[in-house]
Amino acid sequence: MISHEKKSKIITDLQAGKKDTGSSAVQVGILTERINELTEHLKQNKKDFAARRGLLQAVGKRKRLLKHIADKDGEAYLKLIKKIGIRR
Repeated sequence: MISHEKKSKIITDLQAGKKDTGSSAVQVGILTERINELTEHLKQNKKDFAARRGLLQAVGKRKRLLKHIADKDGEAYLKLIKKIGIRR
């Protein structure tokens, strides 16, 4: 699980306005952190198939959100993936 401090830091880094806590960019940032944590967990626990399924679901959701952002505004998409540090 993502700690409250990490989550709030991600939100402040990616929010568009002062009260923005659920925009697509913020959701992508939170999902990326969760994916990183699940990946580290699965490196140690190779037989944890429930976590593997959760990881695949999170990756799929992040992919759909990124597609939505790219369709809506291409420049914002490129800035977001550069800021988060994921491949195109």
